[in-house]
Amino acid sequence: MGLLSGLMGNASELDSQELNEEFAPILANNEQVELGFKLIRDMFIFTNKRMLIIDKQGLTGKKIQYHSIPFKSISHFIVESNGHFDMDSELKIWIGNAKEPISYELKRGADVVAIQKTLANCLFM
Repeated sequence: MGLLSGLMGNASELDSQELNEEFAPILANNEQVELGFKLIRDMFIFTNKRMLIIDKQGLTGKKIQYHSIPFKSISHFIVESNGHFDMDSELKIWIGNAKEPISYELKRGADVVAIQKTLANCLFM
């Protein structure tokens, strides 16, 4: 996945070791990054304790919002793979009793199996 894929909205998988080093200052004790994806400037990262949504804001991206979702607050999730005519995959996560999910559209190349496995491992431990 290169720049063109990122500009078209594709989620590209990130190296978990690099993410562990980059986010070490904000990770809890004994917390490790399991999986991470980047959508243009924004990222969503799955650790062994929570899901982090990193939202870079503004023209320069200097203002950053870190949305931390503990796995215990996720009530359920949907991972939808792409099809022949629908090339997009989708991730929906419901937090607590919320009626509307947090939703992400993932384009071709996103490892939806790894996303589902990571969520399942973290939620059902």
